[in-house]
Amino acid sequence: MTVPPDDRMTELRQLFFQSAGELVQKLNDQAMQLEKSPGDAETTRSLRRTVHTLKGDAGACGFREISDLSHELEDVLTLENTAAASVPEIALRAADVFAALLEAYRKGTKLPSIKPLRADIARLAHPAPGGTVQAKKKTRKAATKTGRWSEYEQLAIARAMAEAKRVHHVVVQVDPLCGMPIAARQMIQLALAGVGEVLALYPPEGSVEPMNRVEAALASERTAEQIRTKCSIPTIALNVRVTPLRAQAPSHPIPPAPAADSEGDHEVASPVAADFAAGVIANEAPATAEPAAAPAVPGSPDNVLRVDAERIDSVLNLVGELILAKSMLQQTLMEFGQRFPKDVLQGKFSDAMAFQTRVLNDLQHSVMKIRMVPVDQLFRRFPRIVRDVGRQCGKEVELMVRGGQTDLDKSILDAIAEPLTHMVRNAVGHGIETAEERVRAGKRPQGTLRLGAYHQGNQVVIEVSDDGAGIDAEKVRQRALSQGLLKAEQAARLTEAETLDLILQPGFSTAEEITELSGRGVGLDVVQSVLGRLKGTVQIETVWGRGTTFRLRLPLTLAIIRALLFRVEQRLYALPLNAVAEIARTVEENIHQVEHYDVLQLRNDVLPLLRLGSQPPSGPETARRKVFVLVISSGDRKFGLIVDGLEGEGELVIKALDDQSITTDLVSGASILGDGRVVLILNMMALMDRFTHRRADAAGTRMAGLLSSAVPARPTSSVGSIQADAVQARGTSGGQA
Repeated sequence: MTVPPDDRMTELRQLFFQSAGELVQKLNDQAMQLEKSPGDAETTRSLRRTVHTLKGDAGACGFREISDLSHELEDVLTLENTAAASVPEIALRAADVFAALLEAYRKGTKLPSIKPLRADIARLAHPAPGGTVQAKKKTRKAATKTGRWSEYEQLAIARAMAEAKRVHHVVVQVDPLCGMPIAARQMIQLALAGVGEVLALYPPEGSVEPMNRVEAALASERTAEQIRTKCSIPTIALNVRVTPLRAQAPSHPIPPAPAADSEGDHEVASPVAADFAAGVIANEAPATAEPAAAPAVPGSPDNVLRVDAERIDSVLNLVGELILAKSMLQQTLMEFGQRFPKDVLQGKFSDAMAFQTRVLNDLQHSVMKIRMVPVDQLFRRFPRIVRDVGRQCGKEVELMVRGGQTDLDKSILDAIAEPLTHMVRNAVGHGIETAEERVRAGKRPQGTLRLGAYHQGNQVVIEVSDDGAGIDAEKVRQRALSQGLLKAEQAARLTEAETLDLILQPGFSTAEEITELSGRGVGLDVVQSVLGRLKGTVQIETVWGRGTTFRLRLPLTLAIIRALLFRVEQRLYALPLNAVAEIARTVEENIHQVEHYDVLQLRNDVLPLLRLGSQPPSGPETARRKVFVLVISSGDRKFGLIVDGLEGEGELVIKALDDQSITTDLVSGASILGDGRVVLILNMMALMDRFTHRRADAAGTRMAGLLSSAVPARPTSSVGSIQADAVQARGTSGGQA
């Protein structure tokens, strides 16, 4: 066996961080399940297996705090049913500590204190008088002095001895004058690897202990004198001692076949342990042929490939460039057909283009599916949150989850984690009443919180609903007035839906006193800001005394959208196609002014309008001018956008713009068309917000010219560089700029 080099250990630790997060979440789930079914033997075994896996993985990577704490927690998980009532609480606290330790390891910050938890674990695991605990500590301390190897290293040593290999215990005393102890350890490791197989090495990589000596277990046929000569490195090794290593069984032996644990329950080896065995103990397999491995089961760890998200993003960006190239090629073929309508090559070009389009669409959908993950990965954390917040508030709350297998882009899922957490905490803390209040209202004492997700067109809808007291719109209006968030004239004109939206404003709170959960004006405003950044919407429905539902509508992905293209004052813009309910055509004389904003009678409804361009001058020619109205629908709201002309629809690859390129929130990104033109993509949430506030703040002027004042007449440098790149790409491919 050869000790992995630094890059190998780095890769192993990255794999550990990925799997450890899943193990900690699994620990949370199993602890809460044990809390609901105290003393359940199967749940306790599953919990013990999870902790044992975490202990082994942490030990393989040199994270001794997690490994030691896991080992102590295993003592608690062997309790009889008489003490099982305290196990779930200890396991949940341990999960929090594990998560904090992982975060500290990952960021390289100071480790949190684990002494209080270890003390509680010791009291629970050894309730007898202090002698038992002390004896346990002394035994472990003595074991620490005599054996420095991890379980995996002890296993490797035992296997080497079982194969009749000569195993030496090598102790190299490091020269106190050595200026680089870490480099000394590395050089000693390389020297040992040159004369045999290094089965174990201490101190482990990254250790903070003083580097005064290096110990190793070495499997080698060389003599002790040869090993001593090889390790006697000038200015580094002060003294080298080589002695035979006696057989020593590992404290927690791991069987060669990891398909079953000590209790007979079948469990697949963890990714870190499997990777360690495959990549580190690669030389221990005998020369004889091994039987063929069984085929991988779909969905099993053997059939799952862990890929960094940045690599998937890189592939997705390349697919986006291919889509741009496809648009340029289609534009070129259209110009070729117009110039040479009877050329025989036109048909061949069209067939090749159709084939390329079909393959490219399949490639795009495949890459998008790779980025898609089930919403259940996010929903799994909320049972613990609901439990903790409910206990803190003295409320009984049942969480019901549906639609966990609904797929959503990984980047969007990560972005909505914080706002969804605020909404769940708000529903338990504010929405659901106490048991006494619910009984007086004729409800059952236990409240119900529902989390759901489902697809609707090209969007994913996530709902958070409770059967609590609901939201009093009048109380919200009065609270907003008292906090100075709006004026009395504005409040009088607000509809119920617009009034409910006030709870999403920064600084708004209906809490009468400041607690750990509420009263500081920080919370639901994060929902509005994150949804605006993700080009999503939030809708609130409430019935007083019955409950409240928050409905989040999110795009499936942020990378590629199907959009409607239109012109405003000779500039090209786009909107997501799923945001446009219908397109109407009218003339200026059919647009009327009511309370300082434009309206259009569309069939039997009066549709409020928002003019993106400048207000046209009055006159008979202007009255006959034709315009298009894009009817935008969001929940129960509906309004229209007045645009000058339509350019059709297309598939756009979104390019992000920095703050120096566009200084308005009305534009969320840009894209490039096949002919090299740059199109600006409008932000639906910002338009909706601007429309609502302009209606409330209207003071004698008609609302118009939002884009005229917000977007410069000529593109700035960054947008211009995008256009230049597109023109250069067309020139390179043989097209006409």
